[in-house]
Amino acid sequence: MPADNAAEVARRSTEAMGEGDAASRLLGIQVVAAGPGTATVTMRVRDDMVNGWGSCHGGLIATLADSAFAVACNSRGTVTVAAGFDVTFLEPGRAGDELVATATEVALRGRSGVYDVSVARAQDDVVVAIFRGRSRSTGRPNPALGDA
Repeated sequence: MPADNAAEVARRSTEAMGEGDAASRLLGIQVVAAGPGTATVTMRVRDDMVNGWGSCHGGLIATLADSAFAVACNSRGTVTVAAGFDVTFLEPGRAGDELVATATEVALRGRSGVYDVSVARAQDDVVVAIFRGRSRSTGRPNPALGDA
């Protein structure tokens, strides 16, 4: 597939998936960039996202990483779902922080993929979490793509 068509498929796949992603919208997650096998998304940590110790709730950091993972693994025009993920928390996020999750495709073999996502604080580029996602393609083309 030509690079320009691959980029267009990634863009259209991201738009189609985003239209139905109420959870990401609720959390204020925004897609900054998407390309074949890659994605960057952001989320501002609000006061209602912190736990009892003043840190961003780990589940919300995982959700941000999962959103970047979803964009990256669906960027090739095939409906793809998570088969599992692991997340390691390294530093806290705090209210007011903008967190940036960057996903990169590590391996894609048949219908299975592996993606790494780094979540960092935008203000100092300190990594707060590392996420590794495992994907599984359903084999179905994204219906929103038509003849992309």
